[in-house]
Amino acid sequence: MSAVLRTAGLSKRWGAFYANRDVSVAFEQGARHALIGPNGAGKTTFIDLLTGTVAPSAGRVYLDGDDITTLAPHRRVKRGIARTFQASTLFPSLTVLESVMLAVCEREGRGGAGWRALASETAASSEALAILDALHLGAESDSTTRTLAYGKQRLLEIALALATRPRMLLLDEPAAGIPAKESVEVLGAIARLPREVTVVFIEHDMDLVFRFAERITVLVAGSVLAEGAPDEIAADPRVREVYLGEIPQGEAPLA
Repeated sequence: MSAVLRTAGLSKRWGAFYANRDVSVAFEQGARHALIGPNGAGKTTFIDLLTGTVAPSAGRVYLDGDDITTLAPHRRVKRGIARTFQASTLFPSLTVLESVMLAVCEREGRGGAGWRALASETAASSEALAILDALHLGAESDSTTRTLAYGKQRLLEIALALATRPRMLLLDEPAAGIPAKESVEVLGAIARLPREVTVVFIEHDMDLVFRFAERITVLVAGSVLAEGAPDEIAADPRVREVYLGEIPQGEAPLA
């Protein structure tokens, strides 16, 4: 399989501090790829570099083989890169359906008409409902966003990202702050997305990572420490030592 998005020697530094150093990673079409590492490992900065919200100090970013290192963030969205953030950024006074319809209309260049004109957007309504149903949010379509449980709000953020019709979906801690049952629902919805969408997600909950990721990249101090399938990462002594925690002899390995 070919890489949809890859980096070559990507680095970001502020003064003498390197948030990322010489990171070369490839994300394959349809992958469910997790980025893990200790706090301060440079995971969010790396996502910022991929989306163009931060400019690299060195290295390149390629999408479908094209160099997009200097491409503006909104241009990358048009090319199929979407993301969510650690903190929720929603429209609290709109309904769930209105929120996603507005995102669909914005993608089509009709966002300037304002949300009051959404009632006439039948095609946008149908597409938005299909997105919500795929994320098991259809029953919440008429609910006001501010009334949603936090886990549902995180799913709505993903729905807004999907409304851009991304090929690359970058999720920064999608399960952060969500109760365990709801976090499984969120990651399960992500795993069910069509394989036309390549998913890269940052996550600290190792149970979720090893349950849903098919490939894992470990960042430590801004650099790639290890990369591989979940069983390879779980067995890597370097990862066990610096991040996952060394398991005393005789105990079961990570699964």
